[in-house]
Amino acid sequence: MLVKALRNGIGGILQVGDILTRPTKKRRSPEAQQQVDEACQQLALYQLPRCPFCIKVRRNMHKLNLPITLRNVQPGSPHRDELQAGGGRIKSPCLRIEENGESRWMYESSDIIAYLQQRFG
Repeated sequence: MLVKALRNGIGGILQVGDILTRPTKKRRSPEAQQQVDEACQQLALYQLPRCPFCIKVRRNMHKLNLPITLRNVQPGSPHRDELQAGGGRIKSPCLRIEENGESRWMYESSDIIAYLQQRFG
């Protein structure tokens, strides 16, 4: 109980810090941004609002100007069940990538950021 309270408290501080120090968004031509927007429809980030690793990924998404769908996986959420069924475990952050009718689940924040940088950076 104490650990959960500490984690939520620290996560809240990080969340506020993220909002206050958010980097500027990447600028693209309207046509290029439309292509990015369409590509991002194939992506979904399963995350927790106060998770430090999720915040790290969301900051990178903001910097790259990526409108990726966020899915909260707190207990009781239907997205939590999707994550368990599709990815095989409940761990956040997790990026679901839809390609060629197949779903791929990427769990590590550093791997997610590297993937997004390589694809959209």
